[in-house]
Amino acid sequence: MQIPNLVKSFSQTEISLLVIFVLYLILPIQMPDLISGAIDSPLGMLSIFIITVYLFFNANPILAVVYVFVAYELLRRSSRKTGRTTIVTYTPSQIKKDAQMAAMNPVQKETLEEEVVDKMAPIGRSDMSVFTASDYKPVAESVGSASLF
Repeated sequence: MQIPNLVKSFSQTEISLLVIFVLYLILPIQMPDLISGAIDSPLGMLSIFIITVYLFFNANPILAVVYVFVAYELLRRSSRKTGRTTIVTYTPSQIKKDAQMAAMNPVQKETLEEEVVDKMAPIGRSDMSVFTASDYKPVAESVGSASLF
């Protein structure tokens, strides 16, 4: 295909979209908070992917390729506005968190409770239990209808 034939194949809508896309890529347009929050969500990323696939199948290929750059820039600007990339960049991994926790909590040899139990526990250190015989017999009275037995 030659370039003049390719330009003639653009419709008016595709030309206007191409101009808007190029202006968006060139100009440093700030993203509003409402739009950046919606785009930086999983549903926003899914919608951008669906639009990209739609443009590749139903629009001029040049417009679709330019939209890929626009989508990348849109995601980059919105993630910068919401701060998600900063959070992901500076959040430590689980391995680093585990290492920090292990350094803050050294292994203890014996706890205070274990020391007290070792000092005061009579088991194993006292005399054998002695049972005494008694003539006492408890008396059971009738409890009425409170029990079947």
